Amino acid sequence: MAQSLFKTTTCGISFHDQTRHLSRSLSFSSSLSTFPHRTMDMNAVKCVIGVDQNTRGRLIVKSKTDFDELGVDISLSPRVNAVKPSRTVAITDQATALVQAGVPVIRLAAGEPDFDTPSVIAEAGINAIREGHTRYTPNAGSLELRQAICHKLKEENGISYTPDQVVISNGAKQSIAQAVLAVCSPGDEVIVPAPFWVSYPEMARLADATPVILPTSISDDFLLDPKLLEATITERSRLLILCSPSNPTGSVYPKELLEEIAQIVAKHPRLLVISDEIYEHIIYAPATHTSFASLPGMWDRTLTVNGFSKAFAMTGWRLGYIAGPKHFIAACGKIQSQLTSGASSISQKAGVAALGLGYAGGEAVSIMVKAFRERRDYLVKSFREIDGVKISEPKGAFYLFIDFSIYYGREAEGFGKIEDSESLCRYLLEKGQVALVPGSAFGDDTCIRISYAASLPTLQAAVERIKKALISITSAALV
Repeated sequence: MAQSLFKTTTCGISFHDQTRHLSRSLSFSSSLSTFPHRTMDMNAVKCVIGVDQNTRGRLIVKSKTDFDELGVDISLSPRVNAVKPSRTVAITDQATALVQAGVPVIRLAAGEPDFDTPSVIAEAGINAIREGHTRYTPNAGSLELRQAICHKLKEENGISYTPDQVVISNGAKQSIAQAVLAVCSPGDEVIVPAPFWVSYPEMARLADATPVILPTSISDDFLLDPKLLEATITERSRLLILCSPSNPTGSVYPKELLEEIAQIVAKHPRLLVISDEIYEHIIYAPATHTSFASLPGMWDRTLTVNGFSKAFAMTGWRLGYIAGPKHFIAACGKIQSQLTSGASSISQKAGVAALGLGYAGGEAVSIMVKAFRERRDYLVKSFREIDGVKISEPKGAFYLFIDFSIYYGREAEGFGKIEDSESLCRYLLEKGQVALVPGSAFGDDTCIRISYAASLPTLQAAVERIKKALISITSAALV
């Protein structure tokens, strides 16, 4: 009974909005099966007993639970309830748990380089501890690192900033979230090309904004069609989020296409752009990176986000930054001052060392990029050998976003029907013991994301397992 309720709870709510003299109704279905059942008392959930509206018009759904005896209201904010948990994090955690339980799962779900942080950077962090750089830095980050970032952006990206136009955060994810919160008002629209990084739409929802998803095509290398963008923009459009090189597709926007997009953006004074450039150094020639803020007329309306996690293999150091016009950056800093304050002083010292490695990260980064390219070439060649599978060869980052939809609708022996990207990923995890991320998490259910941030032998073993599992689907379909 409780298990059934968890999966199908549905409520209908009607209320009168006194501020607008309107009667409104809400209906929603809560698929609670995605909650961590093992950590919850299933018998605690009994039934919904009422709905109240407080003086601000906020709806409060009251549940009768075993906790009532303690007088605890366990309801959550509607804003939080609207946000979906990160699918990439969930799948990575699941795969890790299986490995810890002794299951030989190959994990290709996480967006994390498999290399160690370059020794020069690591030593800088160690020395920071030994030399006593263990106290708070200014909220926006140390002046030393902000100056180094300004130098990097000028020399490598052709965009000029002063230190007070930079805020350093605990990773680029925090930088993006703060930017969305800083500039969006309730009802604003955030334009997100799909496939997208899983967090973009959820960040918009946290800001009470509406994500507007623009589809792209694998035949166009998953690049945004400027005509579609132009047709989508409304007076409510506040943000366009671009990611190049892209997670999850590895696509790189050529300068000519960005210039077309910039011309459209320029027609709409209210429209700003977040340019997520976290993968800029992981790029494969002849592709080149162009910072959106470097285009004519775009500096004033672009918030450039970057960091150290991907190119410098510093995911655990949690260090990212945002640069842009002072008015917007100051607002990001204000939010950060009330959330986390400044990033780790130790990580910031390591960041200075990273930027001191040379243009585009110097030899340390080029060695990693060379390895990523070799892995990409192997995977592209291997998966192109499978009939019906569609691939757009990535120009950057370390992901393949492959169209496996030819297998949808087929039966897998001992598993059932492959309905979509999620069921195919579950099948590959159970049958092939390879952890991948369904494309539905990124807004394109036809594809699956494969991270090649793993050694070549590991990737070779994964390909062998995947092909074997797919053959089983094909064989079952022919029976």
